[in-house]
Amino acid sequence: MYGAGSLVHNIYMADQVTPRPRKREYRRTFIREWRKHRGLTLQQLADRIGTTHASLSRIERGRQPYTQGLFEAIADALGVDPADLLVRDPSDPDGIWSIWDLAKPVQRQQIIEIAKTLTKTGT
Repeated sequence: MYGAGSLVHNIYMADQVTPRPRKREYRRTFIREWRKHRGLTLQQLADRIGTTHASLSRIERGRQPYTQGLFEAIADALGVDPADLLVRDPSDPDGIWSIWDLAKPVQRQQIIEIAKTLTKTGT
């Protein structure tokens, strides 16, 4: 406990502080944005997919991984494709998909033709 010539008890000596490893962050998703866009609470969506609101919250924040099955269940419960949860922010009014959703079928074809022209000409 005390070494020869030791004047200070080791309990009062600061141990070397080891930094905590940072919590792993998983890929960004738009689950929270879609949930809010659909007017659902964490609990309501969790009930629909068969998980807890705490687990769903951690998934939304990128603190917990999800399985493919759970991800697809979330997409089904929100009425979107799984890819939408990864790439589409429904709260972005200027996003191309927001504009696409508002377009009529004829306008969608025009959007496609304009996009093709732009990519061909580079302008």
